[in-house]
Amino acid sequence: MFAIACGLARKFTRPVIVSTRTYDGSVSSGCAAFVVVNRDGWIVTVAHLWEAQHTANAHRKEIAAYEAQLQGIRNNATLTGPEQAVQTAAIPINPRWITHSSFWWGWDAVGLRDVKPLPEADLILARLEPYDQKWVSTYPTFKKPSSNFDQGTSLCRLGFPFHDIGSSFDSTTGKFVLDGACLPPPSFPIEGLFTRTINAGKTSDGRYDIKFIETSSPGLRGQSGGPIFDSHGTVWGLQSRTRHLPLGFSPQLKKGSQTVEEHQFLNVGEGIHAGLILSHLKDNGVIVQESVY
Repeated sequence: MFAIACGLARKFTRPVIVSTRTYDGSVSSGCAAFVVVNRDGWIVTVAHLWEAQHTANAHRKEIAAYEAQLQGIRNNATLTGPEQAVQTAAIPINPRWITHSSFWWGWDAVGLRDVKPLPEADLILARLEPYDQKWVSTYPTFKKPSSNFDQGTSLCRLGFPFHDIGSSFDSTTGKFVLDGACLPPPSFPIEGLFTRTINAGKTSDGRYDIKFIETSSPGLRGQSGGPIFDSHGTVWGLQSRTRHLPLGFSPQLKKGSQTVEEHQFLNVGEGIHAGLILSHLKDNGVIVQESVY
């Protein structure tokens, strides 16, 4: 059912790799997705991709305070070596402080400009820079928001889960190095039914109704920011998050000598509604294709 639609979606769905380095020198990278929406290189994706960067900004203040205390102890000529060691050990340190973070936007040496965030709806609009129109041959059509959001419609989600991204950090250049053998990450689809529209109120400025589409299957790690589309390849939303709905029963299981209750949940996906995406695009003068149905 979705073979042709997946072929279309693969053309405009690209991976974004988020890399971080922590204070103890550990390096990790994870993958998500974004959608290129038109020939000018505009993209949409989810705002929560920037969590690592926001955390890094907060950690920089903590690192600066720690290193200032450390330097103060080292510069204190009245302290003996053992006394300095004792005081240094007493300073709280977090080895998981994020010291560096970086994004790889589907192609080497590509960044973002004209970033238009809508964090209350987990949505980011931005433009790739540089962008070559030869990179993408087909752009998405977004679902007309005023009609035919029929419960039970089969939808598909596309992204880049189940793939490890090898990376390292070059301290001489201050840049991350991705293992070329890991690129490009393979895409992975998963289907589900459209179950409900989730209304989450308005943005704080009252400008937008925050709406999500719910699907009967969960979004997978690596699919955040990727499209949720129907059998025609028309985009109904962007994968935002997975929710765990309690089923209301908890069977008892034996684990060794203990009896424990296993709470049961239904994992459902939630995606940013096409109507909200289209409103944000139009308000920023970004022209895209809209379906007739």
